[in-house]
Amino acid sequence: MSTTASERFARLNTEPMVVAGQPSRVFAGSFGAIREIYAHRQLLDLLIRRDLKSRYKDSALGFVWTLIRPITQLMIYYLVLGQILGAARAIDNFAVYIFAGLTIYGLFSEIVTGATASVVSNAGLIKKVYVPREIYPLASVGSAVFNFSIQLVVLIGATIVTNSFPWRVELLFFFPSVLLILIYGTAFGLLLSALNVYLRDVQYLVEVMVMLLMWASPIVYAWSMVNDRIGESMPWLMALYTNNPITLAVLGFHRTFWTAGSGAEYPAELLLRMTIAGVVGIVLIYVFHRVFTKLQGNFAQEL
Repeated sequence: MSTTASERFARLNTEPMVVAGQPSRVFAGSFGAIREIYAHRQLLDLLIRRDLKSRYKDSALGFVWTLIRPITQLMIYYLVLGQILGAARAIDNFAVYIFAGLTIYGLFSEIVTGATASVVSNAGLIKKVYVPREIYPLASVGSAVFNFSIQLVVLIGATIVTNSFPWRVELLFFFPSVLLILIYGTAFGLLLSALNVYLRDVQYLVEVMVMLLMWASPIVYAWSMVNDRIGESMPWLMALYTNNPITLAVLGFHRTFWTAGSGAEYPAELLLRMTIAGVVGIVLIYVFHRVFTKLQGNFAQEL
């Protein structure tokens, strides 16, 4: 061995060992992940921009498609369910009601489906360079929030056109509703993105579950309709349905933008229920992040 090589090995031998990734202690790992993500915030911003640009690459209309898809969906539900099947007769101002539900639920579905596939779709980066793996599902959260903000503008425009803009204190329900979706979307996005690396069927299962969850939420029908049918006969099922965080977020969004609704259209203590669900969601973020941390060590090998 040459003198230069010997000196280099001797110098390396004196260097302290540095652990890549987050510490394994209970809370240190979570705080370490937050610090790493903040340190790589510019990369996170670039990934969000890349996701948004690649989605409509070579498209003549570009981001206009973020408006066309939900508006088309709204027209289908409004005409088929509202007019042909008569749902609009049971729900006043049905167009705002259904679009409010679709807007907030669209945020959740886009976060979960995008985050689930995020690690696998960025396999090239993961195998070449180390960055906090959480950045990839979080980039899906960021792009979903951007699309949600565009649809929100359409929703606000719809309330103005129908002369039902919510100039009232219930407008504040907007914040806990969106926060609930962000909390649970991020929590399940972290968990499912890690599981999808080891079992690729997860992303297809998520697509099915997202579709089922939409119909299990009061988007195209009223919460009071479900309460009238199973509230007394199966109170445990009604409690499970009502306290579902997706249902609470949709109800909160209706409380925000749907001015035609009365107090009977919502469960009692809605804000308290949302607060409890938010606390549970924060616990889930911590637990699912710990699972993500345990599984991320073999991401490169699995990909």
